[in-house]
Amino acid sequence: MKQNEIRELRGKTVAELDEELKALKSELFKLRFQHATNQLENPMKLRSVKRDIARVQTIRREAELKDAR
Repeated sequence: MKQNEIRELRGKTVAELDEELKALKSELFKLRFQHATNQLENPMKLRSVKRDIARVQTIRREAELKDAR
């Protein structure tokens, strides 16, 4: 993820972040399935998607804490 994509995520609502998280988890599932059947061309994509999931979860938590104030 590039810096501008991260800035865009920070501007989203918690509901939008939940949708983004759902999409990333779905993508991770598909990549794991491809990896298990030896159809995945770029195994580094798994790592990238996992990190994107962690970023979205972090930004979501920050938004929750910000709203709780």
